[in-house]
Amino acid sequence: MKNENESQTIKLQRAARWGFVGRIAMNVYAIIASISCLFPMIWLVYSSLKTQFEFDVDSFSLPQNPTLDNYVHVLSTSPMFRYMLNSIIVAIISVFGIILFSFIVGYFVARLKFRGRRLIFNLFLLGMLVPVHSLMVPMYVMFSNIGLTDSLVALILPYICFELPQGIYLAESYVHSIPREMEEAASIDGASFSYTLFRIILPIAKPILVTIGIISFFYCWNEFSFALILISREALRTVPLGLTLFSGSFTTNYPVMMAAMVIATFPSLLIYVFFSRKIMDGMVAGAVKG
Repeated sequence: MKNENESQTIKLQRAARWGFVGRIAMNVYAIIASISCLFPMIWLVYSSLKTQFEFDVDSFSLPQNPTLDNYVHVLSTSPMFRYMLNSIIVAIISVFGIILFSFIVGYFVARLKFRGRRLIFNLFLLGMLVPVHSLMVPMYVMFSNIGLTDSLVALILPYICFELPQGIYLAESYVHSIPREMEEAASIDGASFSYTLFRIILPIAKPILVTIGIISFFYCWNEFSFALILISREALRTVPLGLTLFSGSFTTNYPVMMAAMVIATFPSLLIYVFFSRKIMDGMVAGAVKG
């Protein structure tokens, strides 16, 4: 009996040691992963404070004499604010459409029972597998034929279409977690369908709708491919398209380009800092079906 107890104690000690080693390994991995994610942004910021000569000498060293001349150059010689305004207009309208259609379609698919419901839902999900670049030429030809190129509408429509599958999937998953009894109680009290949908279910689904909105905003703000082929007028360029102007044919002033990139990423970074918790809460809540 004594030998068995000693053997059990040794096993527990070994398990504790391996558990400690495992926790250390996980923490080291998390630290390395965090540094690998943060360093590019830190490098981008402090490189934007260098002169071209300092960057050419050593692109990874800290700036010897930090300067804001690159930011002044970007804001004074380029219509960066115009690019940002175009991106904001496109992103806000697109996100509103994505949230609205995702919520309505997600609710109908989750709650209403009709023939072909799963087929329609699966077709929307298949949209997540369609490569964006495979539709660039057909979409350009179609928009050219109907005269929609060189307009912000030409960007809003594809942005909504390509983000709808993901939004519908998240909304449908979240609606499943909402008890049906709430809708039944509202119906007994005489509430109409539209009142129940927009005054009762919509506020409850706010966490997942915020998540859909933030993820969609990142996509709309950073999208480059459709903006490149559908927009040619400089006054309608969005931020990703405007950043290409800072790259020359033969030489590129990288500190100036990095200053422009810092300005361009600032709104997205600000939104992520303030709403990162909302994203996590919405994704976790939407992953649990009732």
